[in-house]
Amino acid sequence: MYYTLFIIEIISALILAATLLYRYGDCYRNHIIVTVSVLTAWYFSFLIMFILPLDISWTVYRTHQCLNTSTPLDSTSLSNSTTAAPAPQCPISWPDKVFPNLWRVVYWTSQCLTWLIMPMMQSYSKAGDFTVKGKLKSALVDNAIYYGSYLFICGILLIYLAFTSGVTLDGSKIKAIASSASNTWGLFLLILLLGYALVEVPRNLWNNSKKNYTLTYCYFKIAKLSTDKFEAEETIDDILESLNCVTAAVGSGHPLYRHVETIVQKLPVQLRDKLGSRAPPERTPPPSLKSLINLHKKTIKALHVLQRTETQYSLMLERTYHLEDVAANCRSPDHHFQHTFQMSRPKVQRILYPPLVEWYWECFLKQYFLKTMAVVTGILSIMVVWSEVTFFNKEPVLSIFANIVSAAGKNFNYIAIVTISTLIICYIFYCAYSTVLKIRVLNLYYLAPHHQTNEYSLIFSGMMVCRLTPAMCLNFLGLIHLDSHIITQRIMETYYTQIMGHMDVLRIIAEGFNIYFPMLVILLCLATYFSLGSRLLSLCGFQQFVGDDDLTTDLVDEGRELVKREKRRRQRVEESMSRRRDYSERLSAYRPRDTDGERTDIHSYQRAELPYNRQDDIDRRFGESTLPTVRTEERRRDKLTIPPKGLFDDV
Repeated sequence: MYYTLFIIEIISALILAATLLYRYGDCYRNHIIVTVSVLTAWYFSFLIMFILPLDISWTVYRTHQCLNTSTPLDSTSLSNSTTAAPAPQCPISWPDKVFPNLWRVVYWTSQCLTWLIMPMMQSYSKAGDFTVKGKLKSALVDNAIYYGSYLFICGILLIYLAFTSGVTLDGSKIKAIASSASNTWGLFLLILLLGYALVEVPRNLWNNSKKNYTLTYCYFKIAKLSTDKFEAEETIDDILESLNCVTAAVGSGHPLYRHVETIVQKLPVQLRDKLGSRAPPERTPPPSLKSLINLHKKTIKALHVLQRTETQYSLMLERTYHLEDVAANCRSPDHHFQHTFQMSRPKVQRILYPPLVEWYWECFLKQYFLKTMAVVTGILSIMVVWSEVTFFNKEPVLSIFANIVSAAGKNFNYIAIVTISTLIICYIFYCAYSTVLKIRVLNLYYLAPHHQTNEYSLIFSGMMVCRLTPAMCLNFLGLIHLDSHIITQRIMETYYTQIMGHMDVLRIIAEGFNIYFPMLVILLCLATYFSLGSRLLSLCGFQQFVGDDDLTTDLVDEGRELVKREKRRRQRVEESMSRRRDYSERLSAYRPRDTDGERTDIHSYQRAELPYNRQDDIDRRFGESTLPTVRTEERRRDKLTIPPKGLFDDV
């Protein structure tokens, strides 16, 4: 059974990573290197979360049934005993090298991705140079500045260790220090994220169960996104003005003409037409190569921002339409869900999710389900906070998770250990990573569904997952008292801890940060509960949904008017499509059915039968070179776009 669980966990992690990458990324448009790197980063991170509970249960099993519990061993004595004495005989045999080899490959591969490979890919993707050599040079300079500070701090720490503790700095010791530094950084970020998410996750579930609150919040977000969209379009206009001056100064015979054409080809079709319609300036000095590189970099960034804001605005509009439909159907005596706009759904979904079932789910059952989930996640959040505050106390054991694992181990219930550990780790991971996705710096880091996430955001997500997961797992091992360096007790540790090490290379980390910093989570949770951060940002001029203040009310009213305007616009488009469809049907009644011309004509009108999709409208207005098309299961891709010949773009 243990082998079966091991294989199931490995396959499940791969399926989950591939499914998420397919949902958020676009494998046909993204470069193959980006796709493989992000898939590897997500897969290895999910693999750590899924396999660690098996490692924990196997450690508890060895402690209670394979070794004499009266003489517990720590990781050091365990490693020494394996060389001096034969391995203990267990009722269930399990190769001792499976977990260590797996953890070495998974951990160090993910660390190389997050600290070396992906930062270079991310800098390369936003570089404005026109050659591979130039892009690599810009990426190296960008990362040299970033990692120079890290190397400087590491150098000081190595000197401190060499002169104060008398430690011999060999290769294995330096590797342990690097691992400890990475895990300490991850723990710092993890606690900050948990302090926000452990409150916001249950609160969002509870608020989403209230239809009026959710609809009001959507109106607020629509108003904010409309402002962001307007600013993104203004930035594009400024870039078009600069490009107009550049194209006027650089003719077809100029040495920099091919670089100018590279920038122009990055623009969507309609923006290119808009650029061509502008009157050229009279006298413009020719640009330099450096200025073209900067303009190219600004163009890439501006197009990314435009893509993100348009996608967010589109998805928020669809969600608002749905919530308005739910509010209207709740007042309807007919228990069949009616949509304002026609939706294209797969046949299986139409059979399993008919309008009657949809009405009972959306108007009746969903609110109670969300409230139940809010209560469950709230209890989990309280358990996590309590365990984070008390996990270092070994006598009596105050950590809830440590007591649960200990009780399950004494009762030889190893399936319960695997199940509970997986549930808690997945909840902590969801809380931490969902908070990362809400930190949308400059509108670049955003995972949008329907294949709407660009390469830059995918790389960022892969980096953050690889950095958070090891620290999160080590923190969880401390919560269940399987880290001997935290509870200062001789115990048998997991293979994961033996490979990853501990976060206590420095005394200040071992005796201070590693133990007392997680206690800060309770203060962060209190600040989040009273919305202190949102109120502070609102006072500083950043619009936040903080209640019934005047600014929030004005934005809600503005968002409501924007939704009405967009709904009227969409209704006019669908009415036009309906008239075209009726005209095509009447035309087909008077034309012969066996002529090729009639078939071609009807085929041209069949597109009007498809429901209106706002993302298709975005493609028509901004072109398809920047914005991937939203696809459903019933709609096939018209043509597959081939990744660029160079690395990430058309170098």
